[in-house]
This record gives sequence, structure tokens and C-alpha cells, in this order.
Amino acid sequence: MRGMLLFLLLFLPFSLLAEGSFITPMEYASSLYQNPRGIGCHKCHGDFGEGKIVAKYEHKKEEKSFFGPRINSVDFNHFYRALNVRKNGMPRYFLTPKEIQALYYYLQEKKKESEPDAK
Repeated sequence: MRGMLLFLLLFLPFSLLAEGSFITPMEYASSLYQNPRGIGCHKCHGDFGEGKIVAKYEHKKEEKSFFGPRINSVDFNHFYRALNVRKNGMPRYFLTPKEIQALYYYLQEKKKESEPDAK
């Protein structure tokens, strides 16, 4: 029983993306972007990776802001490395390489959709 449960937990997400699945790669990537491990990427990086001010605050009587940078314009290698290093408030999500590829795919597709000459 335990072995079957472990099998389902490990392989069910990948079988959902199989050809003929009820969920498309874009739907999978979108849900992953919205909630990869409890805190969605969109909370800090915007709905489509365009960047976003996360918080404004005052420190030593000086106005400051914490900004989630634009991530839809970086190359894949930079994107991959950034997801595997904790830096400047970026949490570690411990994403698999396939999950990182799905997130990058999502951001690139959304960027294409938002471009003025996109059809």
C-alpha cells in the first residue's frame, strides 16, 4: 500500500502532462507559477514575471521598497541558477528541473502574449 502511494505521489504529476491529458502544459505551468510550494511566484514577480513592488517601508527615516525583479526577460541558465540559490529574500523552492522548465515556458509564453505584435 505504501509503495503504491509513493508511486502515485512521484509519478502522477508527470502522467497528468501525458499526451491526451486533461491538463495542458500551459495549465500545469500556470498552476505551478501561482503556487509552486506555498508562496506563488506572482506574489513577488507579478502575474507574468514583469516584476513588482512587494513592500514599501521606512528604515532609519528613509523610504525604501522591496522589489521582486522582472524574471520574464532572463535567459534560462540565469533563471535556473536563481531558483537554486537563496538570495535577497528569494525562498528556496527545491523545484525539479522539469518544474523549472515549465515555469520558464510559462513566462516566455506570457511574454509573447503581452508583446504588441503578438497575435
